Amino acid sequence: MHLVAEADESDGSLIKHAPSIGVITNIELDHPDHYENLEQVVATFQTFAHNCQISVGCIDCPTVRDRLSPTITYSLRPATGADYAADSITYGASGTIAQIWERGSLLGTLEVPLLGQHNLQNALAAVAVGRTLGLPFAAITTAIATFEGARRRFEIRGEYGGIRFVDDYAHHPSEIQVTLAAARLQAQSICPSSNDHRVIAVFQPHRYSRTLTFLSEFAQSFKDADIVVLSDIYSAGEPNSTNLQGQQVAEAIGRHHPSVYYQPSVQSVAAFLKETLQPGDTALFLGAGNLNQIIPDVMTFFQHTDVGQGVGL
Repeated sequence: MHLVAEADESDGSLIKHAPSIGVITNIELDHPDHYENLEQVVATFQTFAHNCQISVGCIDCPTVRDRLSPTITYSLRPATGADYAADSITYGASGTIAQIWERGSLLGTLEVPLLGQHNLQNALAAVAVGRTLGLPFAAITTAIATFEGARRRFEIRGEYGGIRFVDDYAHHPSEIQVTLAAARLQAQSICPSSNDHRVIAVFQPHRYSRTLTFLSEFAQSFKDADIVVLSDIYSAGEPNSTNLQGQQVAEAIGRHHPSVYYQPSVQSVAAFLKETLQPGDTALFLGAGNLNQIIPDVMTFFQHTDVGQGVGL
């Protein structure tokens, strides 16, 4: 019997874990309320990797590649020489298909019913763990093919009035980028030659410390969105010692994006969306705060205004 648990480095308690197998997907400075710099984050992961009997690491992340020495490696680039690699990758509207290699030998084809490069990387990590535990590749692919994804990770909440509503926990610039890239890929796959499928990014910044630290990165993270709607910053209990406001974040994003709309409260965000969304849109709610609480209200509005097109998911 095996216990599978998800842990992160947010409060440093990761170093208290000593698993048989530990998977390290990537390393970034994501919690500036606890860490002063990336070096401190790396030190935490180095201790964690040392505590693992077997460490599995994604060497597509330069920090994992250069600062750790994983027992087993995986990558979407076969040229890296990783133990587990993927090629012949096809990204579609409903998922991803790739050929999987194990130390130079072809295992077979993997179908991942989730969007985006990051989900394929995670599936490749699962393949590495499964094979380490002695599972046949066929059993692994069968299980992954039925995986519906985690809550608040590109979670489709419903589709009403021809508008798809998606809830995602992304609250770091790199998370926002990969999530929007997946949404853009899906929109292009549905109708490559049409501009009718817009991606609407609805973002609530999370924590003053994170927003301030990564303001420049946030400003450049929305290129795959047609429209960006921004609410004020969710404090998560932090004091606003620098008097940073959501309006400043919107202005920073606006220097890199032509269509940014600031709405100071989640209620005003909901009102704006009711006036702005149109059939064919994907409304992607991004953030780790309370923004997703307005999704049912907005969906209900479009359900009532166009009952004939609504399909609840």
